[in-house]
Amino acid sequence: MFVDLLHEAYAAMRHNRRRTAMTMLGMAWGIATVVMLLAYGDGFGRACANIFANFGSKLVIVVPGRTAMQAGGQKAGVLVRFTQDDIETLTTNLPQITHITPEVGKQVSVQYDTRVFTFPVSGNNPDVIAIRALKMDQGRFYNMEDQSQHARVAVIGSEAREKLFSGRNPLGEHIRLNGLSFEVVGVLSAKMQEGNDDINRVVYVPFTTMSDLKSIHYLDTIWFTYQTPEYESLEKSVRSIMATQHKFNQTDHQAVEVFNLMMQVHQFEIITLGLKILMGFIGTLTLGIGGVGLMNIMLVSVTQRTREIGVQKALGAPRRYILLQFLAEALTITFIGGVLGVILAYAVALSVGRLTFYRDFAKNGEAGDIRLLIAPGTLIASTLILGAVGLVSGMVPAFRAARLDPIEALRHE
Repeated sequence: MFVDLLHEAYAAMRHNRRRTAMTMLGMAWGIATVVMLLAYGDGFGRACANIFANFGSKLVIVVPGRTAMQAGGQKAGVLVRFTQDDIETLTTNLPQITHITPEVGKQVSVQYDTRVFTFPVSGNNPDVIAIRALKMDQGRFYNMEDQSQHARVAVIGSEAREKLFSGRNPLGEHIRLNGLSFEVVGVLSAKMQEGNDDINRVVYVPFTTMSDLKSIHYLDTIWFTYQTPEYESLEKSVRSIMATQHKFNQTDHQAVEVFNLMMQVHQFEIITLGLKILMGFIGTLTLGIGGVGLMNIMLVSVTQRTREIGVQKALGAPRRYILLQFLAEALTITFIGGVLGVILAYAVALSVGRLTFYRDFAKNGEAGDIRLLIAPGTLIASTLILGAVGLVSGMVPAFRAARLDPIEALRHE
């Protein structure tokens, strides 16, 4: 019976080739639109994920401030200052921490040969390479041995290399930081850089060695990464621990600022989800227009084949067979149009390549551009939408054909 239905559907479509082709084109255009819009939503989500991955997603930055609320005998306006004891306190009380580093920074005169620039120099533990998602382009990053030996070694950013060395190999060369000689042991890969941000000009030195350039008794910031999905409660825990340590009210957000990048990541995930839903809705409406066209053509087909339906019923064909006959024709048109639409979507995606997004705002921002990659989930969602539209569009004319009175159908001119 199934084979017979397909043969009859094929014969009907072949009899009206032009009409069938135009209907398939409408369905193909609709499903291609759905696939492309969903692919755009996925591409936007991946672009946002790449942008945050550039800086590190599960990352917390703790910055000391000044109290704004009185706590116990402490008056408001007290300056909060971090020391190495705070690193130990956070590590002891927060087992979720995976990597942690203090940071002390300073704008320093950096000299190589006759070239002199003012670059930011940052003193950190070796864990900073994992915390700040740094990647090596040349050489190595300093290690715990360098730190324990107070070694004067430096790892420079990509832009610092260009300005100081102009294409020469910097490894093994010595630069002067405020007149002190440091050996360049590594060069970092370029990171996304917005506007006048100097992220690619930073010179990293071991935390202990930073004491040659600036006092490291008080820390500028504390950076750490963590492994827990409960990022909101983690932020509260950090405030509570630091409030106990420095004797300020834990609800005083000005005493200690806690920047948790997962908060921004979560916000962008919500935006991405909303964008995907909007894109899917718009695509479904576009596909629905093709579905209306399919329904209209099938209703015309029912009208033109009324006598044929009457003959089939007079010969004993049940309503179910008539219904499945027209439904099979509608679904066949839908399926073929869907296949053509997916092929069209792939062709467009491959021809378009990248859509400029973050590159307009940042240097080295190619990873943050939108790529129209059609994921398996996109195809599954598009197929379900296509099936629903094709089924609804085919059922209405199929029910109409199945309910025709055989006597009235045979008398139809």
